[in-house]
Amino acid sequence: MVVCDFDLNFTFISCGWEGSTTDARVLPSAFNNGFQVPPGKFYLVDGGYANTPYFLAPYHGVRYHLKEFARGRCRPPKS
Repeated sequence: MVVCDFDLNFTFISCGWEGSTTDARVLPSAFNNGFQVPPGKFYLVDGGYANTPYFLAPYHGVRYHLKEFARGRCRPPKS
């Protein structure tokens, strides 16, 4: 897990997981190793995380990447 600020400076790095694991295992480990969310702030996370007061995940079924809007696939997002 890597966290960076708006200037793209790394502010937290959690590494050393062998193989692959779920986001649900990595995040609690990061909190146990000193990761903190500043008061009044939140982090944008990928779809593997849940929306919480500190983490903002994308809506399911909504396109967020430019290549998903390629010709022939331009449909409005689901409501």
